This record gives sequence, structure tokens and C-alpha cells, in this order.
Amino acid sequence: MGPLVAEFERLAAEAFGSQHAVMVNSGSSANLLAVAAAVLDPRIDLNPGDEVLVPAVSWATTYYPLHQYGLRLKFVDIDVDTLNMDLDLAEQAIGPRTKGVFAVNLLGNPNDFARLTALAQQHGLVLLEDNCESLGARFEERSAGTFGLMGTLSSFFSHHISTMEGGLVLTDDEPLHQMLVSLRAHGWTRELPVDNHVHPKTGDAFDDLFRFVLPGYNVRPLEMSGALGIHQLAKAPGLIAGRRENAAYFLEVMASLAGDVRVQRETGESSWFGFSLVLEGALAGRRREVVAAFAEAGIEARPIVAGNFTKNPVMRHLDTVVPDELPAADTIDANGLFVGNHHFPIRPALDLLRDTLAAVR
Repeated sequence: MGPLVAEFERLAAEAFGSQHAVMVNSGSSANLLAVAAAVLDPRIDLNPGDEVLVPAVSWATTYYPLHQYGLRLKFVDIDVDTLNMDLDLAEQAIGPRTKGVFAVNLLGNPNDFARLTALAQQHGLVLLEDNCESLGARFEERSAGTFGLMGTLSSFFSHHISTMEGGLVLTDDEPLHQMLVSLRAHGWTRELPVDNHVHPKTGDAFDDLFRFVLPGYNVRPLEMSGALGIHQLAKAPGLIAGRRENAAYFLEVMASLAGDVRVQRETGESSWFGFSLVLEGALAGRRREVVAAFAEAGIEARPIVAGNFTKNPVMRHLDTVVPDELPAADTIDANGLFVGNHHFPIRPALDLLRDTLAAVR
């Protein structure tokens, strides 16, 4: 980790409209550092035992850092159309112990941040953003990942840009930025300026080599990843534009299957990580048959993230509050799947997708 990582961080902050960007070795690590900094910062009212609202459909490492810092996960059902947290239900779920919300922008689709930020402000909630699947998404002319106190991005090899492995934390807050820099590398002060918000330094380079002040990690990225990131970031506008063009055609061809396949409803400007398919009507309950037909046609498919995450056995290890019913997440769990997108034109593949679904129907 050296000057190329630093340059990638500078360019990323500029590209997404944030004051600071801190690169780490994965989006999962980015989530970990964001939660760690929020809990450890004495200015922020987020402490072990507090509840944090989370959507019932997301990736595992949205949830694990919250658990690892002693926070209680309060699950909220999703909107079956947007696949993001149902904000009506989120508002109803806020109780006296609720101190935060970890919003997830799923499959490229941003949340309704006009409402979500107002909700957080009204109830004094810490808003964090897991934007790992949605680099390049925008809401009201602002980049997703910049609405919360901190927001995370991923540059995993299958995501919008790739540094093979990598992630970023965005923030406008200078003390949090410095905490993230320290947490990224063992919790030491080495990369911090002499005058900093984390812990006083002596100013003696030798004495300040191994001074540990936060319970940190080693989640530093490689310099090669920073080098890749610089070039990938320059291409990002074109990559997102290509994905959006494919999405326009996807919505066009899928119109012929309306009533049998529900597709994701865009909020703001999605960066279209992939194309979700929720089977209903004549295809309801037939996901296994659809997946087999896709495999026969050479179409790869995946579950929509982890479906209803509360059905995973790992839940027995987590401190959670789970509603009696999560009907939308259950629908995704039983009848949801998604296929990939790319930045280059894929019209023939989307025609094949439609034709294969029509044949099963």
C-alpha cells in the first residue's frame, strides 16, 4: 500500500462527491471498518446493545460487523419491487433502543434517500450505507454511498469496477476518516498526521512507529489494487452507461412476461449490478424448473443475494429482533433469482433469457 492506493482514494472521493475515501482489501472489510468507527467514535451515540435496522435481504457481511460490535440486528422486510428496505416498515420498527440503520442498495438500486435521511434525522439514527453492489448508482444527482455518515463500495472482480479484491469507505467527516485509516492498519497512529483527531503523536518518527490506539485490523489493500483502481475508475462512467443501456433493453424484452415475472423497479438511477426475476403467476413455485432451463440454455443464475437471510443457520449466533412475518423476503427466498449484467451489449443474451422463460411458462 503506497502512493497508487492514495491516488486511487483521492480520485474515488472526487468521482463520488465525498471528502474522503479509504481503500481496504474488500467491500466486506469496508463494512467492518465503517461499523467499527461508528461504535468507537465517542461523538456518535451507537453502542453495544443498541438496535440497528437492517433489511431482511442482503449479503452476510452487511450483518456480521454489527454483531461483532455488540449491536442488535433488527430485521425489516423489503419492498418486493425495489428489493430495498420497506421504509414504511422501517419507520414502524423504530423503538426506544433503535440507534441506527444500515441501508443496503441492492443489485445497483439506490434507496429513496430523500425519505430515509429524513427518517434518520427525525429519530436521531446513525445512517450507514452498504453500497457494495451499487457503485455508480445515483439518487437526485448524488452518488449512492454518500448519503450516510459513511458509505461502502466494493471493487471485487465481478462488480462494476474491479481491482480483483478491494473496497472503499466514503465519508465527509475528517475524524472518522482518520479513525478508518488507523483501523485499517492495526489501529496504530503511523499514517496519521502529528496533529490528528485520534490520538496525540510525539512527532518522533521512531517513537510513533508502533503506537496502537484503536482495536484495529490488517485490511490494507495491495498497491497493485490501487493501480488497477485508478484505471478502472476512469472507465467507470462508460461501464455504468453500458449497464444502463442493457437494462433499458432488459425492461423492454421482459414486458412480454408481465404477470409471470416481476423485475426490479428502479429508484433514482440504478447502476444495474444484475437483473432480478421474481417468479409469479404461471411461474410461481417453479424456480427449480427455471434454473434447470437456464442451465440447459447456458444462462447462469444466482439467488437474489441470500434470499430471506433470517432463514440461515448462522442466525443462532447473532443477537437479533425478527418480525413474526417477512412476506416479501419469503417471496424472494422462494421465487427470486437474478442473472448478470455487463458493460458491453448483451441483447442476444437478453433475447435468450426472455425466450427461455417463455418456453418454461
